Amino acid sequence: MREKDFLPFGAAGDPGQLRFALHNHRPDFTRPKLEIPQEALDSIREKLDFLYGEEQAQSCLPELIRLMQVYHAHKTDAMLAMERNFDSGERFSQQDIVLITYGNLFKGAENQRPLSVLFEVLTYRNVLRRIFNTIHILPFFPYTSDRGFAVSNFRAVDPQLGSWVDIERLGSRFQLMFDGVFNHASASSPAFERFLCGDPQFRDVFVAFDRPAELTPEARSMIVRPRTSDVLSRHETLDGPRWVWTTFSPDQVDLNFTNPRVLLWIIETLLLYVRNGANIVRLDAVTYIWHQPGTSCANLPQGHAIVQLMRAVLDVVAPGVA
Repeated sequence: MREKDFLPFGAAGDPGQLRFALHNHRPDFTRPKLEIPQEALDSIREKLDFLYGEEQAQSCLPELIRLMQVYHAHKTDAMLAMERNFDSGERFSQQDIVLITYGNLFKGAENQRPLSVLFEVLTYRNVLRRIFNTIHILPFFPYTSDRGFAVSNFRAVDPQLGSWVDIERLGSRFQLMFDGVFNHASASSPAFERFLCGDPQFRDVFVAFDRPAELTPEARSMIVRPRTSDVLSRHETLDGPRWVWTTFSPDQVDLNFTNPRVLLWIIETLLLYVRNGANIVRLDAVTYIWHQPGTSCANLPQGHAIVQLMRAVLDVVAPGVA
């Protein structure tokens, strides 16, 4: 699948310096390609085998390696030098203090973007910088509901807040935490619209059934989730009605991680976040990321394997990211 098809979805060794390092905006392909250590490659392959079986894992491994190599090509020589002496045991300390905020809580002049105002407030006379070294900006992507957690474009900044330039500016002065809202997408996202229009490439991108009875009453009774609404929401598609798994609300349609392409798209998005300044990624609703009727569908081994796979990828290409 072409990248644009899924874009609508959204002193050396000092860890302090490593956190605030900026990436190249364009990849530098004149450097040698990233060589992944065999031990790390074996760990990644093991997680993929567990999730998808040996045959499917083998077919998607080259694409995952490509994504890692492309990300690596965005790193500066200074970043690579700092990472060689990075000590993960010093990643956090009692001096790390996090300010959590929505991107639009501060208002400025009429035409001033809220993220720009946020930067000014946080850096004014360095008062807050002497207190906080980390800013957790709650979801700042385009969305349709749930205060930002029904993301319609995973790879863009809500234009009402600002742009990636504003995020990068904040990241030049603070460690940043992003939300990885990878369990679900907005029912108004272009990707879900492709699903509704019967695009065969998107038929298995979301967890969906042809008949609600496919998720039996017994299976429903076993599901653990933090909502009392119906777990399935009816949506009209080109090929007739389908019932889509919606853990949180009818506007938040769950992604289908049994499809390895979904995992690859999400890892590509994760690496995009890191490139744009994410030093910490909070995995929202990751407890519910794997759907297996007949189980609680919460905290399943496959969900843990996805998190471990993300960690294994970052350990190779961005070890300073938590």
